[in-house]
Amino acid sequence: MSNTTPEVFTKIAFEFERDENGTTEIETLWAVSTDRGYRIDNIPFYVRGVAWGDIVSATRDDGGQLNYVKLVAPSGHSTVRLWFTNTSDVQAVRDALRELGCGSELGFERLVAVDIPPEVDYSEITAFLEEKERLGALEYEEGCIGHER
Repeated sequence: MSNTTPEVFTKIAFEFERDENGTTEIETLWAVSTDRGYRIDNIPFYVRGVAWGDIVSATRDDGGQLNYVKLVAPSGHSTVRLWFTNTSDVQAVRDALRELGCGSELGFERLVAVDIPPEVDYSEITAFLEEKERLGALEYEEGCIGHER
């Protein structure tokens, strides 16, 4: 019989600015409670400044929703987002990124969030993505750069 307690997943709401007009929206991320706060357990699609594995603090509102307060401890992971020109390129790029050591999540048929672990050479990933962008297959943006925090 195992003495380990199963992880309990919860959602944390993160407010983010959707456009240059200051319109805000909410993205919820899965997290696991730890003794230091909550560990992010999925790749953000829109929120900037947090990544997979980061420890964050959150407070509950009157309705019981957990809301992000601040970053407590960065994990060193980075997040980039990809927007594909054609859906036919999505799987091949995700497969290539997996071979390079990166996980990814598909948000919509053309939107992909990519997790770059700290042990993966960030410059190798950006060189790969810049080449794909130059060829017109996708556009990418950095949401959180682990080595800069």
